[in-house]
Amino acid sequence: TDRPTPQHAPRAPPTPPCDPSPWSRRRADPSTGIRFGAQLVRRRGAMGTVVDAPAVVTEKEVVAENMLGDKKVTVVFVLGGPGSGKGTQCSNIVEHFGFTHLSAGDLLRAEIKSGSENGTMIENMIKEGKIVPSEVTIKLLQQAMIKNENDKFLIDGFPRNEENRAAFENVTKISPAFVLFFNCSEEEMERRLLGRNEGRVDDNIETIRKRFKVFVESSLPVIEYYDAKDKVKKVLLHSHND
Repeated sequence: TDRPTPQHAPRAPPTPPCDPSPWSRRRADPSTGIRFGAQLVRRRGAMGTVVDAPAVVTEKEVVAENMLGDKKVTVVFVLGGPGSGKGTQCSNIVEHFGFTHLSAGDLLRAEIKSGSENGTMIENMIKEGKIVPSEVTIKLLQQAMIKNENDKFLIDGFPRNEENRAAFENVTKISPAFVLFFNCSEEEMERRLLGRNEGRVDDNIETIRKRFKVFVESSLPVIEYYDAKDKVKKVLLHSHND
């Protein structure tokens, strides 16, 4: 005799993944391909500490692209501790040698003033004396170079660590013509920063000393890297008259 065919209960449709909070939804900036997630990630800070910061998730082959296209540029990195006089000396170079001065700090502060989500993150990290994620600064620098008709740029205050350096060269395919290193004593830099009156949130004694520590631990290895390639020109500064 034929056996009856067993009847199986219908399968329930798969349960969609739970979205516990609208904050977990990523929002894309279509102009850049960068996706911002409101979740926090454990990010290693500039001084080796682990910091909670808004996640910046990049898409392969979208964010890590050379935005300059066919534009060929000459780049000179200008490095030195906070208050070493980089901005002042850059103005002199611009006047006499036809470079365009791009200050990474000025670009970041402009982003803060824009009131964007990225700007809020940047402001918080600057207050703590920590280094802003490379992808943020590289994007701002490339946008500034694209908008400018010049092809010679002084980049002031970047790269600030080895990760910055490697990311900039990998993304832009640009190696600097050379690096200008303004060497100034910590005491003189502190005196200069405390003496200026620009209303900057990062010019208080505690944050200034954090920035000194960041420079020694993070930025000096960048200078040593380029020095080994014979690309560093050192300028010794001793007083505010230099």
